[in-house]
Amino acid sequence: MATDDLVTPLSRVALFSGLTPLQLNALAERAEKLRFRPGDTLVKAGQAGDGAYLVLSGSVECLTGSDPSSASERVEPGSLIGEMAMLIEHNYGSTFIARDRAYCLKLTRAAVHAQMLEDASLIEHFQRRITERLQHTRAELRRIDDALEQRQSAPPAVMQSASAASPPRFVPAARAWR
Repeated sequence: MATDDLVTPLSRVALFSGLTPLQLNALAERAEKLRFRPGDTLVKAGQAGDGAYLVLSGSVECLTGSDPSSASERVEPGSLIGEMAMLIEHNYGSTFIARDRAYCLKLTRAAVHAQMLEDASLIEHFQRRITERLQHTRAELRRIDDALEQRQSAPPAVMQSASAASPPRFVPAARAWR
């Protein structure tokens, strides 16, 4: 895949939204192009992370437990895995395994830091995007807290019908940047 063909998938990731085509092209040029076979592990939970993986094609699964036979969730192409490891020292929080052939871009921390040294506007861009994400997370947590508070203060009859409703769902980090 040519570097120009990688700019479009990068531009669709929320973390990179708003970057110029030139900035996206520079990211794509520095990214490692990786192919995984069925059963290959992209990252393992607890492993020191050195970059983020953008799934371009193929089937990848996120294991929700430490056992390979535990429940899993499909990771769609266009998802960014381990985005924090691209920016800071960070251990991967989940294990991701290719279920069939998968093609990914790996954006290493070293490459992204080198690009930020050349283009300081990237630092501001990532700070702004991460701040937006944290504000969104804070609002979601406040909404959940308010819902729990209402459940605790509700009369017993209301509590029974409220418990039948499904609890708020947390979106895993792997899906958050689509």
